[in-house]
Amino acid sequence: MVMANKKKTVMQTFNDGILSICSAKDHEDGTTTLTVKHALLRYHERTVGINRYYRAKQESVEISMLVRIPWHGDVSTQDVAVLGDGRQFGIRQVQKPEGVMPPCLDISLERVVHDYDVDGV
Repeated sequence: MVMANKKKTVMQTFNDGILSICSAKDHEDGTTTLTVKHALLRYHERTVGINRYYRAKQESVEISMLVRIPWHGDVSTQDVAVLGDGRQFGIRQVQKPEGVMPPCLDISLERVVHDYDVDGV
């Protein structure tokens, strides 16, 4: 008898907070501002595992948070996540986990040294 390899689908909730995804724009005067791409996305905070943390450290990146957000195909490592409390994080890695509904993204975040101005805020 052959057993089918069935993976269980995980239903994801996003109850830990709100963030916005912003694109960064450099200006001629040397400043950088953020423009909101996706406003007020709910997220689920995940644990930054030891392997992820130390692999990032080898690349001189300090992963501060790992969050799961609803899927948006244009989120990239060029973007900045702004949490509901105003803290800003550079996006260092974007992954699409399998077996999770609704479709979502895991984004690894590194706290920015200096906060950027956000256009329109």
